[in-house]
Amino acid sequence: MNPTYLAADFGGGSGRVIAGSLRTEGKGYCLELKEIHRFANRPVQMGDYFVWDFPSLYADMLEGFAKAARQGLDVVSVGIDTWGVDFGLIDSTGQLAGMPVCYRDTHTDGMPEIFAREESPQAHYAEAGIQVLPINTLYRLMAMKRADDPRLDIARRLLFTPDLLTYFLTGHEINEYTIASTSEMLDARTRSWNEPLLRRMGLRPEMMCPITMPGTVVGNITPRVAEATGLDSKVKVVAVGSHDTASAAFASPRNYTTDRAAFLSSGTWSLLGVELDEPVLTEEARRAGFSNEGGVGAKTLLLQNITGLWILQRLAAQWRERGEDPGWPALIDEAEAAADTAVIDVDDQRFSRPDAMEQTIAAYCRETSQPSPSTRGEYVRCVCRSLAERYRKAVEQVNTLLPRPLEALQIIGGGSNNRLLNAMTAEATGLKVFAGPAEATAIGNILLQAITARQINSKEQVTDIRQL
Repeated sequence: MNPTYLAADFGGGSGRVIAGSLRTEGKGYCLELKEIHRFANRPVQMGDYFVWDFPSLYADMLEGFAKAARQGLDVVSVGIDTWGVDFGLIDSTGQLAGMPVCYRDTHTDGMPEIFAREESPQAHYAEAGIQVLPINTLYRLMAMKRADDPRLDIARRLLFTPDLLTYFLTGHEINEYTIASTSEMLDARTRSWNEPLLRRMGLRPEMMCPITMPGTVVGNITPRVAEATGLDSKVKVVAVGSHDTASAAFASPRNYTTDRAAFLSSGTWSLLGVELDEPVLTEEARRAGFSNEGGVGAKTLLLQNITGLWILQRLAAQWRERGEDPGWPALIDEAEAAADTAVIDVDDQRFSRPDAMEQTIAAYCRETSQPSPSTRGEYVRCVCRSLAERYRKAVEQVNTLLPRPLEALQIIGGGSNNRLLNAMTAEATGLKVFAGPAEATAIGNILLQAITARQINSKEQVTDIRQL
């Protein structure tokens, strides 16, 4: 049997366990992917906080592993990737100190402004190189500190979401580089924790683990996990690009004839950027809102975090609640036939936590003296057009930071299936647009596991990808 690698891929709304195996094909390898288990991810309001249901996520991951074992797959390793910034705290007994808080929780509102009064934004960016967003880990910890949250006092370790899942699989505590880079607490040049900053914020640097780079074998699954899942106790857990953007960017194909290309990881969030060897920590980059996030191979991903398909997801959820569920292909058909109406600012804060997305868009249109959409197709077309315009702005801004302007854009992730958005993006940016793969995150996760296992030497050896 071919060795099988399991990717546990967690998104803000759902998670999947995907199996990947390589077989020789011609002069290269074909990567065969099979979805083993899919599950919902439902953050819940508990008291004053909006939290992740971590025990359910962990149990669903184990169920995916168990299904793989029951199918008789020769699993040699697993890798975990998730969204960024969120974390759990481990106490002195090795247990989770409360549910991890979701980045959409409101307790970090206003924290960046307070931070900017205490620290120089220019000097801070020259160290961290991260776009200031209230969701960043730094501001969650600030909010906890200012509220005298007792969990900070009892915390022995801070583990980001994929690190937390890895801990309960292996018993080993790590902070993987790409996920740590989303925190705004890492020194972008040294790729290590900014301990002076942590101390100034009243935080204990010893809560953090030494940085682990992608491609590191963390350890084997514990005997308890092996017993619960039916996997062999020799199955390894590999630190992949644990931030889903890093895994997706690693899988981004180079099937065009220019190196002047950006990637657009299109999902709940849109992340548009380029892969570089070193961070760009200039004032120009700061003012344009660029982040220098970690990539696989000690790369830097110079990118902008842009609200992505979240707006469309919330519209679809609202329509389902009132009994309308035509499905995405039909919605795209409706949008292609619809008329243009308004262009909205997708990054406007009101769209991040709306009570009702349809009404929120209509109110924005009234305030900006634009015609409001009136049909489902017009709403979808409005959002796609607005995203394309936002991508155009991001491309123009990144071009000011590069020696030569971009010529191509590779759209990866689930949003690469949205043909209307792809076409509008090509028209708005003037770039050659290539779409796919939709499963880029899982593919990047699995490819790095295969490289770590030395089945292949580089991702370029994989010449074909097939969905089983």
